[in-house]
Amino acid sequence: MSTTNEDDELLNDDFSLDPTLLEDENKGLYEHLNIIVDKNTEPQRIDKFLLIYRQNSSRNKISQTCRAGNVIVNGKAVKQNYRVKPGDEISVLLTHPPRENVIIPQDIPINIIYEDDDLVVVDKNAGMVVHPGFGNWDGTLVNALAFHFEKNNQKSDLDRVGLVHRIDKDTSGLLVIAKNEFALSFLAKQFFERTTKRLYWAFVWGNLQENEGTIIGHIGRHPKNRMQMSVYEDGSHGKHAVTHYKVIERFRYMTWVECKLETGRTHQIRAHFRHIGHTLFNDERYEGHVPLRGVNIPKYKQFIQNMFEVLPRHALHAHTLGFVHPTTRKEMYFESPMPMDMENVVKKWRNYLEN
Repeated sequence: MSTTNEDDELLNDDFSLDPTLLEDENKGLYEHLNIIVDKNTEPQRIDKFLLIYRQNSSRNKISQTCRAGNVIVNGKAVKQNYRVKPGDEISVLLTHPPRENVIIPQDIPINIIYEDDDLVVVDKNAGMVVHPGFGNWDGTLVNALAFHFEKNNQKSDLDRVGLVHRIDKDTSGLLVIAKNEFALSFLAKQFFERTTKRLYWAFVWGNLQENEGTIIGHIGRHPKNRMQMSVYEDGSHGKHAVTHYKVIERFRYMTWVECKLETGRTHQIRAHFRHIGHTLFNDERYEGHVPLRGVNIPKYKQFIQNMFEVLPRHALHAHTLGFVHPTTRKEMYFESPMPMDMENVVKKWRNYLEN
């Protein structure tokens, strides 16, 4: 049996292994297995075969993964009773939410805008980390959800909250969380196939030349500053990334844009807009926390500093979220209104330019 184990990444659209098309925003949430069945393997059910191969998985987890269409043999999705044969090429997308430590339920207010037996949709406030990790072991969205489930006597097939995707700590907006193994697998497939409907709102420095545009450039870790991502136009480093944008409103020195992602790389919107010279407003990590240079207007710098106090984080909001429900198969669509801090910035810019 020869294997390739691509931890923390997603399959591409045709289920073959292509690292340039895997989605970073879900890093740590999934495990990709690519298996070629050894010629000496006896024919057997694929659920039994995977249980032997992946010993820390449960029969239920593998069953639900099959039901969601995430077990592919020779290019086709199979059911759990498929009999594995020598030479079969198997690709599996296993849900694998991050779990650096035991999740402690904590009574933290969160804005749940939809919930049923399969999933929860949350409108996350800026400043809340999504899941526990180094430097943020508690006080996260996952801790809050664990308390919510426990308080309401809700049981799940998972021994941890089922994160399907995530957004940065200082990004506000919509997230969907699965409450059972099947929902997690079913939603995960939509994210890696990019069939979900997601739009972001961002404020970027400067006045964009075009009303609509596309930013293309590989995104990889900055060679010196490991906290930043850089764009490599020649494709020499990083992973392929595409961001489409449309201008919503112009404020002469700042532009409000709507962004649609073809890919989900780490800091994609932030890195792409910095690359074209329009860093996100007050994005300290990418040097967007200083006033736009070359503006000689009385009290301009003081006005900007006041704006930074109103919006003490980068100006990015996950505005819409749409997906197909795992049980009903109906399309669901949610919108999050602009948060108060970003709305106040819009109002202040309008007043500033009118006076």
